[in-house]
Amino acid sequence: MKAKVGDHLIVEGHTDSEHRREAEVLEVRGEDGAPPYLVRWSDGHEGLMYPGTDARVTHSA
Repeated sequence: MKAKVGDHLIVEGHTDSEHRREAEVLEVRGEDGAPPYLVRWSDGHEGLMYPGTDARVTHSA
């Protein structure tokens, strides 16, 4: 997985009670766009993220 600042990270829920989550990539700490990523979730929370197989990146224009 590769991302850049401004991209969005989308994590799909595993069950009906888990909702899809979306975050904006604020900082890329890995080499060549690799994780970990510092992200801001849609609820305003910020944190370091190591995306799993349930995550995907949508690239900003």
